[in-house]
Amino acid sequence: MGERAAEIKNQIKAQALAVGFHKVGIASPEVGFAVAHLRRWLRLGYHADMLWMANPKRQDLHQVLPGIQSVICLALNYYTPHAHAPDRPRISRYGWGRDYHRVLGKRLKQLCAWLNQNFPDSANRYYVDTGPIPEKVLAQQAGLGWIGKNGNVISREYGSWVFLGEILTTLPLPPDAPHPDRCGTCTRCLAACPTQAIVAPYVVDANRCLAYHTIENRAVTLPPAIAQNLERWVAGCDICQEVCPWNQRFAQPTEIPDFQPYPGHLQATFADLCNLSIEEWQQRFPGSALRRIKPEALRRNAIAAFRSFRDR
Repeated sequence: MGERAAEIKNQIKAQALAVGFHKVGIASPEVGFAVAHLRRWLRLGYHADMLWMANPKRQDLHQVLPGIQSVICLALNYYTPHAHAPDRPRISRYGWGRDYHRVLGKRLKQLCAWLNQNFPDSANRYYVDTGPIPEKVLAQQAGLGWIGKNGNVISREYGSWVFLGEILTTLPLPPDAPHPDRCGTCTRCLAACPTQAIVAPYVVDANRCLAYHTIENRAVTLPPAIAQNLERWVAGCDICQEVCPWNQRFAQPTEIPDFQPYPGHLQATFADLCNLSIEEWQQRFPGSALRRIKPEALRRNAIAAFRSFRDR
């Protein structure tokens, strides 16, 4: 693409780091090579009720941003080294602090404004887990990390404790080299999943996944196979991440204050959550990604998790 394109790419990367991102890479918007895997996953019904995963735009980014030429892929480390108490409900680390949509969104908005100012002829659109974007595929193509056997993007610097964001742009930028797979022969995540949701390496069946059921499932009750195996998880699940050798060896605490846990998340008891009122929900989860889980669903999760914990 020439020296000018390479120079612009370097400027964008420097600006991304300046606004606070930990990793940045450039990917081509052409994701046709990953479509067959996605279509098979959808055909098998592994997306459960997440119908947005079948949006055809996810398979063709030109439908998302006409004229797209590049994708700027970004990541933030969110790891905080706090531990779950042994007799309390467990909440996934992604939801411990401030809503990641807001934290990443603020930085993405800044970077987008800089792009618009410095390259006024370009069109730029940013996303944080909010559009039909195959963000994990793009992150690997941009060199941020690789998609592990548990379906998470794993980076060499931070493990899988990273939030992803993307800026689609009409700027023609030379793509970075894709990251090679570093999982090797390890299958710890498959063996550790209490419901065998990782049905094969790199294939997760949401119908069996604790994270899906505690966050996305809107049913009045949880399926017995899920309820009996919650292992105290009431919001999300980190089991496949906690057993990952890359996380055990390379996770490092984030310096971003917004990702530090709200006190109520680590100190919550089963009694607190089993009897959660709307008012208490409002107080406990201000500006939190966990607001996606409504009070009745949190109560459902907590009651099921407590019963499973009590009966063991």
